[in-house]
Amino acid sequence: MTHPWWDDLVTTALLGTDRRALPAALHTPGKEAPVALLDAAAVQTVRRRAGLRATPAAALPERAAADLRPPVPPAARRRLATLLTDQPGSASGGRRGAAPDLMELLPQWLALANSRGYGAPPELLPALLNAARGRTDLRPQALTFAGPRALWLARLNPDWKFALRATPGGGTALPSPDDTPKIQQLWEEGLFAERVALLTTLRTHTPPTARELLTSTWSSERAEDRLMFLDSLRTGLSAEDEPFLEQALTDRSRNVRATAAELLSALPHSALAGRMSARAASCVAVDHTTDRPTLTVEAPHGCDAGMERDGVTPKPPAGRGERSWWLGQLVDSAPLSTWPLRLGNRTPDEIVALPVADDWRSELHAAWCRAAVRQRDADWSRALLGAPASPDAAGPGAVSLAERAKLLATLPAAERADWVAGFIAAHGLSEAFQLLGVCAVPWAEPMGRAVVDSLNIARDAGSYPWSFSGVMGLAERCLDPAEAVRLDALTATPDEPEGAAPGAGGYWSEAFQRLVTTLRLRAAIQAELPPP
Repeated sequence: MTHPWWDDLVTTALLGTDRRALPAALHTPGKEAPVALLDAAAVQTVRRRAGLRATPAAALPERAAADLRPPVPPAARRRLATLLTDQPGSASGGRRGAAPDLMELLPQWLALANSRGYGAPPELLPALLNAARGRTDLRPQALTFAGPRALWLARLNPDWKFALRATPGGGTALPSPDDTPKIQQLWEEGLFAERVALLTTLRTHTPPTARELLTSTWSSERAEDRLMFLDSLRTGLSAEDEPFLEQALTDRSRNVRATAAELLSALPHSALAGRMSARAASCVAVDHTTDRPTLTVEAPHGCDAGMERDGVTPKPPAGRGERSWWLGQLVDSAPLSTWPLRLGNRTPDEIVALPVADDWRSELHAAWCRAAVRQRDADWSRALLGAPASPDAAGPGAVSLAERAKLLATLPAAERADWVAGFIAAHGLSEAFQLLGVCAVPWAEPMGRAVVDSLNIARDAGSYPWSFSGVMGLAERCLDPAEAVRLDALTATPDEPEGAAPGAGGYWSEAFQRLVTTLRLRAAIQAELPPP
C-alpha cells in the first residue's frame, strides 16, 4: 500500500522545493529543503520495502534429466571454453592477419565430441546455448552435445526457446515403439510437434505402424499438416507405402500431391514410375537414318489430367516453354533404367555421348542430371559428369557447376576427391570452389595437394590472396592437419616478381601462416578428444 506522504514527496521532487513546499511533518529543522526532501525520500523508501507482504514461494522446477555420457577431458573443456569466448576481430582493408578464426573451429569441435560420445560440461551450457542462438548452423551439433540439460535450461530462459523448437517433440519423452496404447493416445491428443516426432521415430523402427497411424486420421488433418506428415515417409520408404501414396495423388492440396508423386517416383517399380517411364520413353528415340545415330525428341503437346495427377505441373515458370517444361518433368521422374532398354541397350556413357537433334540436348541432359541425383545413380552421374579435364567446365550433361556438384555427391568419397583434384588441375580453383564443398572432410591427399598447389601458383603470380579467401577458409576447415608440415615452407614472405601487386607477398605469407596455425589447432583438438 502506498504511504500517503509518498505522492507528496514525488510531486515536490518533480516541481522542485522552490515551487512546492515540503510537508511540515517531513521537514527536518536546520536542513535545507532539498536535503530534507532526499532524507525523507530515503526513509519512506525503506518503509515501503519493509512493508511488502511476502508471497508464497514458487515451486522448484523438476530436476534436469541425468546426462550419462562421459565428460570431456579437462584439456578439451578448456579448449571449448576458449572457442566459445572468441570474438571475431574487426579487420580493416580486407586483411584478416595471421590469427586463426576460432569460431570457425567450433562446429568441428562439436562434431568430433559428438562422434566420440562425450557430454557437455554443465558450466559451459549457457555459453554454448548463446552461441547456438546466434548461429543456426551450430544448432544441430550444439544441441546434441548439450544433451538433456540444455532442454531443461531452455524451459527456464525464453532466449533459449529455439532449443525446444529444434528438438523433436519439444524435448518431450516419446513412448516406446512397443507401447501401442500410449502411441495411439499421443497421436490423437498430442501437439503437432509431438506428433511429427512420433511419426518420425516410428518410421525409423516400425514403418508400417507409422503409416497406419497416418492413415487413421488422414482425412481430418489440415493440408499443411498432411504435407509435413507425408514428408516423414521419406524415412524407410518402401513399396508397402505405394497404396497410401497413390491415394495421396488425389489430395485437395497441390503441394501434397506433388510430394506424393516425388516419393512414388523414388520407388523404381511403382505404378507411377511405370507411367512416367512410358510417357518419357515415347518422347525420346534413336534415329538411325543419319550418318551417326542421333537422339530425337518429341516433347509433349499437352499436359493431360493423368499427367497432372502424377505430379506434372502444367504451368511453366516465366520464360520457359510449355513443351520443354513438361518434357523435363517426365524425364526426371522416369526411372533411369528406362533408357538403356529404350535406346538400343546402350550404357549411360554411350547414351550421353549421342548427339541430340534440334537443340534438345541441354534440356534432355539437365533432366537426366536431376534424375541421377534423385535416384542416387552413380553410373549415370559418372556419364553426365564426364572427364574432369574436359574443355567444358560444366561437363557434357550438367548445365552448371552447381549441377555438377550434386552429381558428385552421389559418388563414393574417394572417387569424388580424385575427380575434383583432376578438375582443379585442369580448370583452377576459381571454377572448382562449388565442388570443394561436397568432398568428405578431411580432404583426401590428392585433392588437398591440388588445392595447395593451385594456391601456391596464385601466390607466385603476384596477385592479392583476397579473391581466394573462400578457398582459404575451406582449406582451414577441410585440409588434413597433417599437411601443416608441408605448408610450413609457404609461410615465408616470397620475393615479389616484376609486376606483382604491392605487398602481395606479405598478405600471402599471413594467409598461409593462418592456415598452418589452424591446421595445428585442429590436430590439437583431435588429440584432446580421444575415444572414451
